[in-house]
Amino acid sequence: MESNMKFRMLELALVLFFMRSCAAEIFPKAQNVAWSSINFKSILTWSPKPRNYSYTVEFSELGQDRERTPHCIKMMETECDLTAELKNLKAYYSADILSEPMRGISSDLIEFPHVRSEKFSPYYDTAIGRPEFKIEVSSDKRKMTLHVTDIPTTLFNNDAKRLNIRDVFGDNLQYKVTYRKAKSTGKKEKISKSSIIELTDLDQGVSYCFYVQAFLPFRAQDKQHGEISSYHCSPEDNTSIFEEYGMGVIAGAILIIILAITTIIIVIVTCCRRRKRAKNAGKEGLPLNGV
Repeated sequence: MESNMKFRMLELALVLFFMRSCAAEIFPKAQNVAWSSINFKSILTWSPKPRNYSYTVEFSELGQDRERTPHCIKMMETECDLTAELKNLKAYYSADILSEPMRGISSDLIEFPHVRSEKFSPYYDTAIGRPEFKIEVSSDKRKMTLHVTDIPTTLFNNDAKRLNIRDVFGDNLQYKVTYRKAKSTGKKEKISKSSIIELTDLDQGVSYCFYVQAFLPFRAQDKQHGEISSYHCSPEDNTSIFEEYGMGVIAGAILIIILAITTIIIVIVTCCRRRKRAKNAGKEGLPLNGV
C-alpha cells in the first residue's frame, strides 16, 4: 500500500515535470526582463517578440497580492507601461511576466511559464533627465546666478496638474554645478538645495562655463546623479572703455590730461626763457677785453 502511494506520487511528479517542460516549449519564458524608468515614467521590458503565444504582466508591492492592468494582458508587445499603476512611489515592486496562449485560444495548463523581475522603486530607482538652466550675470560682473528649471515628470496630482521633480522630492532634491573658466581646464563644484544657484567666487568680467545635474544624496551611490545638462558659458566681457566709463568721464579725463600737459609745457618754456635772460644779463655785465 505504502509502495503504491510512493509510486503514484512519483508518477504525478513526472507528469508535472513533463507538462512543465512541454509548456516551456510551447510558451517560451520571457528573457532579459528589466525596468526602464526616467522622470518617473516606468516601463517593464523583456524579449523575445512572441510567436503563437502572448504575454501577461502581473505586478504588486513586495508582500502584497498580484494585480493585472488591462493593457498588459495577453499582449503581443514586449513592454508594459506601469507608470500609472505604481501609485506608492516609495514602495518597492516586482512583476511576473507570464507566457500564455493568444487571445481566443484555450489551454489545459493550470500554471504557465513565468519570469519574475528584480524589485523596483520609482522614488529610489527612476533616472532623472538633463535639466535646463539660464545664466544671469550681475551688473558689477562679480556674481553669476543659475536659474535651473525643475524637470517635469509623467506624474499628476489630484487636480490633474503635472508634477515636476521638486514636487516629488521636495528638499531631498539638490543640484550639483560643475564650472570652470572658459579658457581653463580646472574645475570646481557647488551643491545647492535650491533651483536658484548663486556663484560669487568668480573673477570679475571673466567668462565661465557650467553644467548642472540633479543630485539625490539619499539614494544608493550609483543612482544619486541625474543626467548632465548641456554645457553653457557666460558671455565674455568685451565691454569697451567707452561703455565701461561713459563719454563724460572719458572727456573729463582727456581734458585733465591736456591741461596737465599744457601746464608742463608752459612751465618748461617759462624756465627756459628765464635761464636765457639770466645768461644774457650775465654777459652784459662782464668788462671788454683789451680796452
